[in-house]
Amino acid sequence: MHSEAHDLRHHGDAEVRDDGAALVDLAVNVRADTPPSWLRERIAESLGSLAAYPDGRDARAAVAARHGLPVERVLLTAGAAEAFVLLARALKVARPVVVHPQFTEPEAALRDAGHTVDRVLLREEAGFRLDPAAVPEEADLVVIGNPTNPTSVLHPAASIAELARRGRTLVVDEAFMDAVPGEREALAGRTDVPGLVVLRSLTKTWGLAGLRIGYILAAPETIAELERAQPLWPVSTPALAAAQACVSPPALAEAAHAAHRIAADRPHLVAGLGEFASAGLRVVEPAEGPFVLVRVPRAAAVRRHLRELGFAVRRGDTFPGLGEEWLRLAVRDRKTISSFLKALNRAMALAHR
Repeated sequence: MHSEAHDLRHHGDAEVRDDGAALVDLAVNVRADTPPSWLRERIAESLGSLAAYPDGRDARAAVAARHGLPVERVLLTAGAAEAFVLLARALKVARPVVVHPQFTEPEAALRDAGHTVDRVLLREEAGFRLDPAAVPEEADLVVIGNPTNPTSVLHPAASIAELARRGRTLVVDEAFMDAVPGEREALAGRTDVPGLVVLRSLTKTWGLAGLRIGYILAAPETIAELERAQPLWPVSTPALAAAQACVSPPALAEAAHAAHRIAADRPHLVAGLGEFASAGLRVVEPAEGPFVLVRVPRAAAVRRHLRELGFAVRRGDTFPGLGEEWLRLAVRDRKTISSFLKALNRAMALAHR
């Protein structure tokens, strides 16, 4: 339950740093061709007011309105990563449980804050789907991603809500929910689930990983507790401008269009990967996020050959519950997918020589 064998601090950006910068990037889940020019302009306009301290009130109100919530239920953060640190440090927690495989930062943050973390490992045979009964009753903090990175499983909102208990904080990482058409199964905006904390990131859909902007939605008393643990002015003026812009109606319409485009391009990738079934490749289905998880024999060699052929993919063995045969692939446009599938064909042949 407490194995440290996985490198919880390894993230997809490591695949495209330094000598990987020229590769076609299927390792990082940030949407391609972002941020759009209109968003870059909005951020650039904010630079004129850098002499003043950041004032997050307008951005906070805009995020609250986007989810139909009072501002007391919203906290802006320097990306979802800061949110995980705040939760780990500010909340009084005795028995935290992280549902894996999922994004490793929440567990890393909890461990760094001195917590002993229990893991619930979802099973490949069950399609990595949530079984609420697998979570120990005594857990007073439960963390789950939806849709889950890296499995691309979209858990039913009702199944996740089953995990709610009096005296338990239920943290749902919805960093990729805006890549799901209609955001179906979202819990953001719900006020009827006790102890619910929803995290959202604006870095994935809008290509703002370098700006660091996200937010937490929770009960006012939880928000107040987390806010006390934040440093002063935690979110920069340009990031606040971006947050306000990204929750505007035109931006939400653009994000919805992008989600539908991902949903249209993903089957092209999944179908192409299906051609490799006889070579032992298996896709976790149904994939509902902007990425796909595959199990492939000799994955380390395949990944190395893909790099030589110009493509970066995300290794899966740093995720608890997955081993060295797993790779995560970001969904890209059909032309990129077709080129990738040709490269994968070559890489698999080379790996099995």
